[in-house]
Order: sequence, then C-alpha cells, then structure tokens
Amino acid sequence: MPFHYLEEIGTADIAFEATGRDLPELFTAAADATMNVMIDNLEAIEPRETRRLELKNDAIDMLLFDFLQELIYFKDADRLLLRIREVQIDEKDDAYSLNATAAGESLDPARHRQRADVKAVTLHDFRVEKSDDGWKANVLLDI
Repeated sequence: MPFHYLEEIGTADIAFEATGRDLPELFTAAADATMNVMIDNLEAIEPRETRRLELKNDAIDMLLFDFLQELIYFKDADRLLLRIREVQIDEKDDAYSLNATAAGESLDPARHRQRADVKAVTLHDFRVEKSDDGWKANVLLDI
C-alpha cells in the first residue's frame, strides 16, 4: 500500500505518510489517503464526473498542499468525491506545474461509508522529500 496512517497524532488530526516511485505516483497516493480519511471504501467511488486540475507553485511541497486542498474543496463545495486518474508534473524555470484528471461522483451516504470530515491540510510537519526509493510525503489533515 503506498500510504499508511500515523497513529501518534492528536484526535482532531489524522496524519499519513505517502510514498511513490515518482512524483505522479506520490501525488496519487496522497490523494487516495486523503479521500480514504473521508470514506472507508474508495472502490465505491464511480467515475461519473471528470475534473481537470491545473496548479503551479515554486515549491514541490506546496504544490502537493494545493493539490490536496483542491480535492477537499470539491468535497466541500460540490459534495464531489474524486479519485485521481492521471497526474503530470513538470518543472520549468524553477517552478512546478501540475495537470491532473480526476473522476468521481457526488457523495452518496447509502454507498460511501463516511469516516471523517476533512476540513483542511495543515502545514504542521508537512513535507515532501526525495528518498532512495523515490518520493515520500508526510501530511497532517485537520478533521
């Protein structure tokens, strides 16, 4: 599994560590971990609607932060649960850009087993690091 939860964090927060061989795999794993905090059965999210996400940032960690915040925004504003289908990350002129395709559907309490309402990604201990095996991110979610 490309992510696991960190149990030693307080009860108003949920932390996880996501890994990936490359940045797109890391971002996809972090998105799945974030969505899995919201609902227990990710496989129940059907690809009924598609959204394109286009983001830019000077720092790779802040690009991940913005990316996860976008997924939370769609859940809050549109009650839309999204899974990432494709992610492309490019670095040019000391800045990173992300183009992603996400697909999902409106939250259906009858089919989606809800766990916690994620309010935001926090900057506490938030980091993205290159490792020998690829990439690793630590993320703390406010619930």
